Amino acid sequence: MQDYILSCCSTADLSAEHFEKMDIHYVCFHFSLDGKQYLDDFGQSISFKDFYGAMANGATTATSQVNVEEFVDYFTPFLEAGQDILHVSLSSGLSGVINSANIAKGILAERFPERKIYIVDSLGASSGYGLIMNTLAEKKAAGMDLDSLHNWIETHKLEMNHWFFSTTLEYYIKGGRISKTAGFVGSLLGICPLLNMDENGKLIPREKIRGKKRVIKKIVDRMAEHAEGGLDYSGRCYISNADCYEDARAVADLVEERFTKLAGPVEINHVGTTIGSHTGPGTVALFFWGDSRQA
Repeated sequence: MQDYILSCCSTADLSAEHFEKMDIHYVCFHFSLDGKQYLDDFGQSISFKDFYGAMANGATTATSQVNVEEFVDYFTPFLEAGQDILHVSLSSGLSGVINSANIAKGILAERFPERKIYIVDSLGASSGYGLIMNTLAEKKAAGMDLDSLHNWIETHKLEMNHWFFSTTLEYYIKGGRISKTAGFVGSLLGICPLLNMDENGKLIPREKIRGKKRVIKKIVDRMAEHAEGGLDYSGRCYISNADCYEDARAVADLVEERFTKLAGPVEINHVGTTIGSHTGPGTVALFFWGDSRQA
């Protein structure tokens, strides 16, 4: 079988143990918390509890993507070992990191002309991006060759559905996505925004729903509308949460109740520190294979 590795950014928001088990390699983003620098490494440098607790207490955050030099250093050992690479990047609708990966590819193509390096824009994020990687790892383990796997993900990546809701408007206000006045009124009314990711890999607000119970039901209704096979969906379902496990568990319970043919229990992960620096605590995201996001 062709010798190649699967690779992604740490923003795929699974766990280090999951990536190791599935033989998926990753390169870490960076973030700062009140000026102190950390790796976005699945809660190993700083726990998710401490990270989101600091944000809730007013800590400032900033993120930085993987740069060209880091990608060159990361890719080189695989190429020196005679391995080709399929690297899937965080959505270009959220980050410019794919540009760094492509520049590194150009540099390394001159040094290793016999090797293949594919760079794919996932048009996804968080554990939806992670579910893409898990699916690719399963296909690789089943014997799919590099070229076929590259063609498969380019054909199917927009079928990964991403739906999000937030139980707080504070970070929408801080990020300038809504005005302070609208945020104040929305908070008084208990508004929980429901968003999804569009065909360009960007987060788009879809509905303003009043109350947590209603938004939990609505996000599962969206899965019923868009999942492959509807309520007969038989694929995997991932959820990620930003320090709101009970809300994520409520979504997972409803999914498992309504979708009885799932390929195993719903997997709940953390929203990592890069994505979480922008969403803040209180975000739940639901991911599944379904109809294409292509407009």
